[in-house]
Amino acid sequence: MAHTVLVVEDEEDIAFPLVRTLEREGYTVHWVASGKEALEALEASPTDVMILDLGLPDMDGLEVCRTAREGGFDGAIMIVTARAGELDRVVGLDYGADDYLAKPFGLAELQARVRALLRRTAGPGSNPQLPDGALRIDAGARRVYAGEVEVNLTGKEFDVLSVLVGQRGKVVSRERLMAEAWDENWYGSTKTLDVTIGRLRQKLEAAGVTDKVVAVRGVGFRLEGGGLPHA
Repeated sequence: MAHTVLVVEDEEDIAFPLVRTLEREGYTVHWVASGKEALEALEASPTDVMILDLGLPDMDGLEVCRTAREGGFDGAIMIVTARAGELDRVVGLDYGADDYLAKPFGLAELQARVRALLRRTAGPGSNPQLPDGALRIDAGARRVYAGEVEVNLTGKEFDVLSVLVGQRGKVVSRERLMAEAWDENWYGSTKTLDVTIGRLRQKLEAAGVTDKVVAVRGVGFRLEGGGLPHA
C-alpha cells in the first residue's frame, strides 16, 4: 500500500505543485485548505504524514498540530511556513511537530524530509521489504523499482510512467502525455508515444510489475493496478 500524505495548505499555487510532486513519487495525497478539514481528514482515514501550513484561514496551524496530537494522531507532522525564526521552530516542535521547513523551500528537499519522516515513524517491527511486483518510483533519483529490483527505463519511458502514476486509474490523453514527456510544441509523429508505451509495457511485464498500462481507444492511456508503495 502507498503511504498517505495529508497536505494542509490554503494557497493553491503552493498546494498544487506540492500535491502533484508527491503523487508522482507514489504517495496517496489528500489536500485540504483549512484546519477544520485537516482534523476531520485525520479522523476519517489513516494518514502517515501531515504537511501542515501554519497560516490557515480558520485556525492557527499550531492549534491543528496540538489538537491532532491530543486526539491520538501518531503519524509524522511536518510544518511548512514562512515563520522561520528559531522561537517559531521551537514552539512548533513543542506542539508535537516532527519537522519544520521554512518557506520558500525546494520540492526535492521536502521529498527527502518526507522520506526521512517515514523511515523514523515506520516502527521497529516494520518490514521495509516491498512485495514482488510492487511498483515504486523515486522521482528525485529518476529510478523505478519492481519490489526491490530496479527497472531500467529510458528518460522518456520514465517521464511517461510518471505522468500515468500521477493520474493512476484515470485516462491521460495522448496530447497531455506528448506535451509533458516531450514538448507542447512537438511536431513529430505521435507514433513515438506508441513506441515508448510499447517498450514501457514490455519492461514492466518482464519485471513482474502488477500494474498495467491500458490503452483507451481514441483517447489515451490509463495505469491500472494496486497502490504505489514507497519505501
